[in-house]
Amino acid sequence: MKKNILSLFLSCFLFVHIYAQQATQWRGANSEAKYPAPNLIAQWLETGPEVIWHFDELGDGFSSPVFANGKIYIAGMANSLGYISILNESGQLIKKVEYGTEFEVSYPGSRATPTIVGDLAYISTGYGELICVNLETGKRLWSKNLSEDFGSENLRFGFTESIVVDGDQLYFTPGGKDFNLVAFNRISGDLIWKSSGNGKLSAYCTPKLVQVEGRQILVTHMSDDIVAVDTRDGKVLWTYPHPNQYNIHPNTPILQDGDLLCFSGYGQGCVRLHLNADGSAVTKVWSTEKMDNQMGGAEIVDGFIYGSGHKSRGWYCLDWKTGEEKWQSSALGNGVIIMAGDKFIIYSERGELALVNPNPSDFEIISKAKVEFGTAQHWAHPVVYNDILYVRHGNSLIAYKISV
Repeated sequence: MKKNILSLFLSCFLFVHIYAQQATQWRGANSEAKYPAPNLIAQWLETGPEVIWHFDELGDGFSSPVFANGKIYIAGMANSLGYISILNESGQLIKKVEYGTEFEVSYPGSRATPTIVGDLAYISTGYGELICVNLETGKRLWSKNLSEDFGSENLRFGFTESIVVDGDQLYFTPGGKDFNLVAFNRISGDLIWKSSGNGKLSAYCTPKLVQVEGRQILVTHMSDDIVAVDTRDGKVLWTYPHPNQYNIHPNTPILQDGDLLCFSGYGQGCVRLHLNADGSAVTKVWSTEKMDNQMGGAEIVDGFIYGSGHKSRGWYCLDWKTGEEKWQSSALGNGVIIMAGDKFIIYSERGELALVNPNPSDFEIISKAKVEFGTAQHWAHPVVYNDILYVRHGNSLIAYKISV
């Protein structure tokens, strides 16, 4: 009897431990890329922030680093295979874990940032394989082929979606007719629900989880529309048209004041949607073709939106209430924006790294430098962790000192 009780206790303990672990995923908590940095250096040297270390064997790719278990995890491709490199916080390689065949055409390399929960990593390949791998053993727990299992069509630039995990559920957007959006049990890989969504192609977007009155909803971009489903059963709550000429919508929507900011490149621009109390419907507040951000994200601070354009080149500040343009500047190349403490860090597609003060009156650049290490495109989203700035440029991960 005692043995049975002990076994039951241990089973319950392991179950709670597995399911209670926190997921570490792309652009941090709520995908907002707002990172604490209480001791931020007020101004960089002319040469830029001090390089603490750089690791130059990631392979090809655009994955950002994520941090868990006192380690750094980041994906890359070498000889057509995708690997998750695991580093210590001093930049030394602990090991590489192979996860699958990666994307070798149209800007080769890993796309998605791995989502880490305990010893498990969740990642999608550019060719459309959804994988759960045990980082300790290097073995797959389960995998899904999006084309064979869910009728997905591969995308021109490959699947780039980073996986959203919430408790025991994992969400993904295959973009098939019947399996448009799906939820899995993250441990077993069993399908919890499927949603036909709007039946359109996936659009490179990592979805947004939104808590509303009485329910949680999942909001994402499909090829021509913004779609919201109930995370309990996948029921479609609403859709809103948001097309562009190439069906490319990588930016995760932003939630602010109970409304959603959805934005895309190729001239499409931004739309602010008001969510009703239970998330079952939206109405347009305003829209603009300005700040048609391609894939660099945006930040909302004190009632103003900051981000770069695409066809509308340069950096923009828009009024959150009205969508009115407050300023536009070409002082930096288009690119990615994140927050470190109360400042912006911008990483441009020209390899510029800048510390910027949020200011609705002017594009106030405090310091600027060039990223000197790495290869290929400057597209990965930087991360701030424990007061250190991490920038991925192709095969290199660079750690910068940005705090006193």
